Amino acid sequence: MAAFRSKARKPRGFLNEAELYEYAVKALGRAMRSEAELRRLLRRRAEPDERGETAITAVIARLKEHGYLNDAAFAETYARLRQENEKLGARRVRQALGQRGVAPRIIDETIAARYGQTNEEALARAHLERKRIGKPQNEKETARVMRRLAAAGFSAGVIAKILRQWDLPEEALTGLETIEEEAQNE
Repeated sequence: MAAFRSKARKPRGFLNEAELYEYAVKALGRAMRSEAELRRLLRRRAEPDERGETAITAVIARLKEHGYLNDAAFAETYARLRQENEKLGARRVRQALGQRGVAPRIIDETIAARYGQTNEEALARAHLERKRIGKPQNEKETARVMRRLAAAGFSAGVIAKILRQWDLPEEALTGLETIEEEAQNE
C-alpha cells in the first residue's frame, strides 16, 4: 500500500509591494471582492508592520486607479446576480454586502437602484419555484416555507400574503398572525 505524501510547500514569506499587487490582481481574477475583503486578504501576506500597511494602501490605490477595484460596481454586480440568479430579497443582499465590508451609503444606493421597482412578491414566488418549494400541506411544512422565505430576505408582509393566497387549512396558519403584525410594524 502506497503511503500518501503531502506536497512540500515552500514557506510563504511576506510579499513586497509589487508582489502584493500581483497577488491582488490574481485574487480579483479568481473572485469578485470588495475593498475590505481584499485588504483582509493582503494583510495575511504583507509584513505585519507600518511598511506592510503602506504597501497595502499603495496596492489598493493602484487597483482603483486601474479600475480593478470599485466597491460600487462590486455591490451592483453582487446584487444583480443575487436577484436574477438566486432570486434573493433585498434584506438578504443588504446583509451580505454589509458582511463583505461595503460602505452603508453604497449599499443603500445599490439596494434602492436594484430593488426599488421590483415586485417583491413576484420575486419571492420565483425564489420558491427555483428552490422547487410547493404548497405546504401541514403546519410543519408551512413553518419551513416561512423560514426559507425569511432567510432569503423577504419581508414578513410578502410571506404572509403568499401563504394566505395558498388557501391553507387554518391550523397550518397558526403563526401567520404574528408575521402579519410584524409586517404592519415594519
